[in-house]
Amino acid sequence: MNDSAWERAAPRIGVLGGPERDRLAAAARHAATNLEVRGVVCVACTFVDNSGITRMKGVPVGRLDAAVVWGVGASPVFDAFGADDAIIAGRVAGGPVGDLRLHPDLDRLTALAAQPGWAWAPADRRDQNGKPHPQDARELVRVEATRLAARGLRVAMAFEIEWAVAPAGADGFTPAAGGPAYGMTRVAELGDYLRDVVAALTEEGLVVEQIHPEYAAGQFEVSVAAQDPLAAADTCVLVKETVRAVSGRHGLRASFAPKVLADGVGNGGHVHLSLWGHVDGVGGGGADGGGVGGGGSYGGGGGYGGGGADGAARLGGYGVGPGAAAAGTAAGARWNGGGRVNLMGGGGGPGGLTAAGEAFAAGILARLPALMTLGAPSVASYLRLVPSQWASAYACWGLENREAALRMIPGPPAAAGRAANLEIKCFDLAANPYLVAAGLLAAGHAGLDGEARLPPPVDVDPASLD
Repeated sequence: MNDSAWERAAPRIGVLGGPERDRLAAAARHAATNLEVRGVVCVACTFVDNSGITRMKGVPVGRLDAAVVWGVGASPVFDAFGADDAIIAGRVAGGPVGDLRLHPDLDRLTALAAQPGWAWAPADRRDQNGKPHPQDARELVRVEATRLAARGLRVAMAFEIEWAVAPAGADGFTPAAGGPAYGMTRVAELGDYLRDVVAALTEEGLVVEQIHPEYAAGQFEVSVAAQDPLAAADTCVLVKETVRAVSGRHGLRASFAPKVLADGVGNGGHVHLSLWGHVDGVGGGGADGGGVGGGGSYGGGGGYGGGGADGAARLGGYGVGPGAAAAGTAAGARWNGGGRVNLMGGGGGPGGLTAAGEAFAAGILARLPALMTLGAPSVASYLRLVPSQWASAYACWGLENREAALRMIPGPPAAAGRAANLEIKCFDLAANPYLVAAGLLAAGHAGLDGEARLPPPVDVDPASLD
């Protein structure tokens, strides 16, 4: 990543003048008051390390303003933590020397429905001068989204969350539900639990689209609405921690491991995404801010409104921060308005892809082996990637092919391409979702730069081919 792109990506606390610091502090105090009314005592400020583990430091709600403006101290050693908490000595990352600051993001401040007295906010990691830490994966998503925004493009993204539950305290893994795959029997067994998962996620401001039993014993899946990539990665963290907390309150232990049992079916962490742009001559900034020019081969003619310093209007705005609900509603309207079109559908390319949509997908497919280091980072990830088990072990794409690593979903014909999206099926939840989001954006962008094209689609189980 070049330095100029990194420097442009987000406002720096360290260079803010007194009035701007005062504004941030006032917004944080307003949010803290709202939290206190709801009985919140502490705020968990989280980040996800390179091993995919969500780490946190908490602050009393009365110290939220100081945390937002000045940050919370945290060692850079977490860059060298493994999933087992072993610290790997490195030439670049980690070590006992130095300090970083965790700055909670008020836009995602959320009272946790299943953990009374607690709120949550994802944190940006910055140095003492307010400059982003080079290994802050959350910042990297902003940088990649900004690069796409410069050519008039945005991505909608969502992570599917799969998990399995066992009785808490049990040795090994014994499924807490024994009904058949996708069976209603499991709802009869754990209906109260699943209801509480949906209720908690909804209370936290998320839009739950589906919840259902999955294939393996004791396995379930929940899907939430698409957002911009940074919000989608934040939401992935929030959903996992909410499911974990609800499970504990029901006497259950949730596992998101790629393989819970070596001879069983694993948990995936599929990513859905679609690329959005404009038709020529349509668009403009509107009430949400100034337009950004099209630019690039696939930029289109229209501009679109900015929604923050990174140049990309954010969806979501969930939580209790000032103006959060209004921001979420307005951002959703901006996403679908102003002449913006889904470039994954309604085109003349394979599967209805436009030229830009095909290039973006082809960029991901061509770089899929490298992306696996981000999206399937554990040993257990490769126990999951078994042919003919819908884990998508082959680097190919196909229309509605659930054994292809990239499944193209055109959506119902009546939607005229607006619901089209690409599903990346070979990833799992051992991954850092911010690294996954940033990697997919970078790979897609490279495909656009090279005007890449897809190979022929695979319309059979690829394991049946020679």
